[in-house]
Amino acid sequence: MSSPAIERILRGPTGLGTSGLQLSPRPAVPQAAVPEATVPEVTVPEVTVPDVAGIEPPVSEVSAAEAPAVSEAVVPDVQAPAAPPALSLPALSAPGSSVPALLGVAPAAAARTGGKPRTGDPIPGLYHHPIAEPDPARVEALSLKIKAWAIDEIELYPPEWEKDFDGFSTGRYMVACHPDAPSVDHLMLAARLMVAENAVDDCYCEDLGGSPVGLGSRLLLAHTALDPLHTTHEYHPAWEASLAEDAPRRAYHSAMQYFTAAATPSQSDRFRHDMARLHLGYLAEAAWSETDHVPEVWEYLAMRQFNNFRPCPTITDTVGGYELPVELHALPAMQRVIALAGNATTIVNDLYSYTKELSSPGLHLNLPTVISEREGVSRKEGYLKAVEVHNELMHAFEAEAAALAVACPVPSLVRFLRGVAVWLDGNHYWHQTNTHRYTLPDFW
Repeated sequence: MSSPAIERILRGPTGLGTSGLQLSPRPAVPQAAVPEATVPEVTVPEVTVPDVAGIEPPVSEVSAAEAPAVSEAVVPDVQAPAAPPALSLPALSAPGSSVPALLGVAPAAAARTGGKPRTGDPIPGLYHHPIAEPDPARVEALSLKIKAWAIDEIELYPPEWEKDFDGFSTGRYMVACHPDAPSVDHLMLAARLMVAENAVDDCYCEDLGGSPVGLGSRLLLAHTALDPLHTTHEYHPAWEASLAEDAPRRAYHSAMQYFTAAATPSQSDRFRHDMARLHLGYLAEAAWSETDHVPEVWEYLAMRQFNNFRPCPTITDTVGGYELPVELHALPAMQRVIALAGNATTIVNDLYSYTKELSSPGLHLNLPTVISEREGVSRKEGYLKAVEVHNELMHAFEAEAAALAVACPVPSLVRFLRGVAVWLDGNHYWHQTNTHRYTLPDFW
């Protein structure tokens, strides 16, 4: 059966950011580096994703009170560039195609050797893909809108936290990670969720009032702002009121309202499951903190597969204004690729935040520290081995993502894989250049 939606899917993706799917010749990757992916035949369903440009948050199905007035930021009009040509599928299986070409990303940076890195330099020897500076007009527009949401709409933080909020550079972060977003409103979907997740981490787990004691209860109640409680009429009002009791819950609730208004039901459900994974990882780390347990390296990596950035790149299709159908998202090969991506990009955070975490009281768990403690090596050796672990995970992600793109060249799947790869590059760029938050150790 044919329909305009199916024909559009088969023609391939269009719009801002899809030019990277035009595959130009690059140096070949050794054949052994790209494992074969066995992918079952799938039927791509007809999918309609609503346009979120100018979207208003829905009236909450759980809120009886009238929403407060929101102060609108003055945001410059930022137009997306003209759409590039669509993906040419036959090029995916061209002999000798390199992994960067298949994923539509820039070639990896040459590993820097010797000499101490300067402020804002990448970690020497870290496998990564440099990116161009994010569009400054979009960065400014997004920065204004996300700050207006945080201050005026949900009262996320007190005035004394403003410097740290600005230093987080949410606008630059999200523009770097989602270059194919059709509009600033699409970028706001990711920006609100990122800010909300960071508020939960800081206020519940980390240095702005966080504690491992009682974390499970706080996280469970916060999770109901993402995954609503369905209860009796008698007890519903008390839960409803709890959504505004603290800043993290207000942030989760508001961000999720915007997201579900723009996403399909399956995309919203995917995000809820990813956030449950994240919260499970928080709880494991908190349990270790309460008992002063230093996990084995493999145990730490297992925790980091849950306490990681996965919820952020897996919404790349919603932010891009399309959908990866649930049948394709659920493929075992896709799930492995997503897990590898989340694991690699989270170790980037461990490496760039290492110096910052050393200054915090107690033993702060990160991969370099756990390697050093468990394998009896120096801090420098632990750090450099963590770089190697990251690089191996990145190579595995890229090889298996490329193999999946060749084995199952459905346009939405290929675009999603590219979106995840680009998110990883943008995440690295933000960590590397955010000198307000991060400095590198003196190990070179």
